[in-house]
Amino acid sequence: MRALKRCLLASALALPLMTTPALADQQDDALAQAEQAMRNLMLALDLIIASIPQYEMPEVMENGDIIIRRVQPQVEGDTNRDGIPEEET
Repeated sequence: MRALKRCLLASALALPLMTTPALADQQDDALAQAEQAMRNLMLALDLIIASIPQYEMPEVMENGDIIIRRVQPQVEGDTNRDGIPEEET
């Protein structure tokens, strides 16, 4: 009976040691996946921020009107300054 208890105790202690490399590989893989997910998230946020229109400082006219002009990037082939090249319209 004592031999059986010792054997079970030894097995219980040895089992985590045998699975440690597999767990380390899984943790490394999970870490790599988390890093890739963060890169994808940061890229998506950069694209969202780039798509938000930018505006100049508000300008108050003499009659009280407030003008806020949109800053549009220069686009090649855009002749009417709408931000879209003419071949696409």
